[in-house]
Amino acid sequence: MKTGTTRLALLAAALVLAGCTTQRLGQKAPVVDRSTTRAPAAADSGTTGSAGVAPALPGAENAGKPGYFTVRPGDTLIRIGLETGQNWRDIQAWNQLANPNLIEVGQVLRVAPPGVDPSQPAAAPVSSGTVAARPLPAPGTSAPPATSPAAPATVPAAAASADAVAFVWPVAGSVIETFDEVKNKGVDIAGKLGEPVLAAADGRVVYAGAGLRGYGNLIILKHNNTYLTAYAHNQSLLVREDQAVKQGQKIAEMGSSDADRVKLHFEVRRQGKPVDPLKYLPGR
Repeated sequence: MKTGTTRLALLAAALVLAGCTTQRLGQKAPVVDRSTTRAPAAADSGTTGSAGVAPALPGAENAGKPGYFTVRPGDTLIRIGLETGQNWRDIQAWNQLANPNLIEVGQVLRVAPPGVDPSQPAAAPVSSGTVAARPLPAPGTSAPPATSPAAPATVPAAAASADAVAFVWPVAGSVIETFDEVKNKGVDIAGKLGEPVLAAADGRVVYAGAGLRGYGNLIILKHNNTYLTAYAHNQSLLVREDQAVKQGQKIAEMGSSDADRVKLHFEVRRQGKPVDPLKYLPGR
């Protein structure tokens, strides 16, 4: 009798335990909304502040002011220097950039010397005296040494100002592509492979290399605080950065680097803005 009673008690206990277990498994786990506690992905990467707002890039407070330049997609210091009429190394120094290749879209850079009011024109020449136009040497010959200034050629009206530079033709070929402010920021001049490319005026080399896409082997000369000239698609470069050059000096040899044919792409920049070189070169 005891044995039967014990078996019934054990069976009853087992049924009770089974019922409790079934109830626990059937219960749903509480739903937790993790979207309110998860930090934004940008904040995880350290690129935003505590409120999830991107911090201002360096120099943002100067955006739009004279003497400052906002970096755009594809910009490099070389291109910025060409477009603002400055030496890219000066821009690097003025902005204390340890690595000139590390600039960000939206970053605002100083492109005028510290302490200079960029709203006031300044035209201190690179070399003293007025640059006088001299005849273009025949291809394959060197330019005559600069002695006393020759009688200046007729200077186009566009260049007749206090900071004017009387340019000469950098090569003797014919113009095959004229100036277009959007499509062609200079003129393209035909020539032969290896033909001398001459400095259009006295100046200083602010760039010599192949770091600007679309220009090939490029030389940029700064003539004063207003004018730059650029010489692109060369086969070889014969000058180095920061070198002073004289008008008519051979600075490169014509080529087809980053171009579809042998030619010289020649630009005149006034305060960084491309202007039609034919309005600044003597007639011929």
